[in-house]
Amino acid sequence: MDPKAFYNLSYGVYLCSSWDEGRPVGCVANSAMQITSNPATLAVSLNHDNYTNQCVKKTGYFAIAILAEDSNPLLIGKFGFFSSKERNKFAEFPYAVRGKLPVVDDCLSWISCKVIDTMETATHTVFLGEVIDAGVLRQGAPMTYAYYHKELKGKTSPKAPTYIAEEKQSAQYVCKVCGYVYSGATPFEELPDDWVCPVCGVPKSQFEKR
Repeated sequence: MDPKAFYNLSYGVYLCSSWDEGRPVGCVANSAMQITSNPATLAVSLNHDNYTNQCVKKTGYFAIAILAEDSNPLLIGKFGFFSSKERNKFAEFPYAVRGKLPVVDDCLSWISCKVIDTMETATHTVFLGEVIDAGVLRQGAPMTYAYYHKELKGKTSPKAPTYIAEEKQSAQYVCKVCGYVYSGATPFEELPDDWVCPVCGVPKSQFEKR
């Protein structure tokens, strides 16, 4: 099987959020889709190891924030590579309660759902939610998974449904602050001059070549 066949599937980049006894929690999700229009339902896939998964199961509610191409890339770093169990990811980003759930301000639109069914796989839970509210915050181009990888040079969290172990590249740069690894597309690709770490936000000067 050639795993590269999956690269041609279209994905977005979203933040899935819920509550943990009144505390906002969330994680990055790239597998979310509308299932039906009347009644409106939405499905999202979350890894069993994501703390947000447990919170959605407990509360029975989740929200999806649709990120834009110009959304702060640190949102993906914080929500995608850290656990809500250990830190308050919302502390660094403005948010509001929308449709009874926490939603970051820096998104195009949001959809809140009540869980009406689930499907368990070996590694993920697929939550089917009935839409209870939705809203548009601003206009812009939705961030796609392809844009995240090609333009932002972002990495896939091992907990993501689309994660595939990548072949090692010759050019690798490691963030001295958080350990994030940037791999060039070619053996001689250099780190872009305007590069900032998508996880902790430090500049190129804080990366060392491996």
